[in-house]
Amino acid sequence: MLVLILAALIWGLGMWMGTPRNARSIMLGLLMVVVIALQLVLPDTHPVRDATGGSAAPWLIVLGIGALVWVYSKGIGQLRLRTGVDATAPQVPVAQGSFSDTELNRYARHIVLREVGGAGQKALKNAKVLVVGAGGLGAPALQYLAAAGVGTIGVIDDDTVENTNLHRQVIHKDASIGMPKVFSAQAEMLAQNPFVSVRPYHRRLTGEIVDDLVADYDLVLDGTDNFDTRYLVNAACVTAGKPLVSGALSQWEGQLSVFDPASGAPCYQCVFAQAPASELAPSCAQAGVIGPLPGVVGAMMALEAVKLITGAGTPLRNQLMIYDALYGENRTIGVKRRADCPTCGALHA
Repeated sequence: MLVLILAALIWGLGMWMGTPRNARSIMLGLLMVVVIALQLVLPDTHPVRDATGGSAAPWLIVLGIGALVWVYSKGIGQLRLRTGVDATAPQVPVAQGSFSDTELNRYARHIVLREVGGAGQKALKNAKVLVVGAGGLGAPALQYLAAAGVGTIGVIDDDTVENTNLHRQVIHKDASIGMPKVFSAQAEMLAQNPFVSVRPYHRRLTGEIVDDLVADYDLVLDGTDNFDTRYLVNAACVTAGKPLVSGALSQWEGQLSVFDPASGAPCYQCVFAQAPASELAPSCAQAGVIGPLPGVVGAMMALEAVKLITGAGTPLRNQLMIYDALYGENRTIGVKRRADCPTCGALHA
């Protein structure tokens, strides 16, 4: 009883004085140590020993249980620090087990959107998106797909990071110069959101692998800078019945569309029947490009992907959006399928 009274006094006075909980716990532990020491040092008939229990055994058990509880609570605290979970923060109610607490907090601004909600965020988590190219358009698209919580993101590119990329391809850093773009992008995406899976393919997309690769994903984003690859990706998407979000840019102008013949929209070749002459479509190295423009168009590509996955709004099917950054103009023109298209024309039959 004497020990219990002392313990209650220590705890109560500590609370009254505003002593932190950890400090009060340490003081109780010291009390137990003193009591055990008295039990071990004093003779059996000593009155102080009789007043503090008469044996060290029960206090050793109490001290052991207290130590286990303390170690367990410290371990939980360390895990919360590592995962970023705030136990006091209000949690968004969704189906139990769907997301970790950290993910719920991270995607809360998505979940409260009427057009997305918990179901839409779960669809993003379960989605698999392939991004062709980790350059000007791929860089921002990859960043926002990862940030949005797309569960599996594939990225294919055979190029390495160069100094001239860095004014617009903001996913890459100066320290990544010389590194394959897919690995540079993967590192930055996982640093931003460790709850997604990134599949890097450091190789050129060829006809031998394109069909199998596209078939493994739900939709494709094409941010490449050459027409051969664009037609290759388009044909594979038509064959697999997968939507293709395609962006392009030059100097101050960007354009964007969702090519999806399986849903009645045209494919890429319906709109761009053949590649233009090289002098009519110079590369960024030849014609130049303003740095923020790829960020604008690439972010729009990621947004179209999110809309396709969650079913929110109206994706840019049957529409080609053109953005003129120099004059701040934005216009959309209608596009439609061609029955004589060599890639998707057979779907009209």
